[in-house]
Amino acid sequence: MDVSLIFKIAAVGILVSVLNQVLQRSGRDEQATMTTLAGLVVVLMMVVQKISELFTLVRNLFDL
Repeated sequence: MDVSLIFKIAAVGILVSVLNQVLQRSGRDEQATMTTLAGLVVVLMMVVQKISELFTLVRNLFDL
């Protein structure tokens, strides 16, 4: 695993936090919440993909 995944997650977090602050200041709390949830889903999909690759690697390593 390289450092690029950590940078991608950090970039998504920074982008979501900025959008969240802008939307909350303009009175659009529902859209700010949806933006936060969308960012969470994006990060979870990236992490789940890497975990899937890890399980495949372990399965191939032990010939299961």
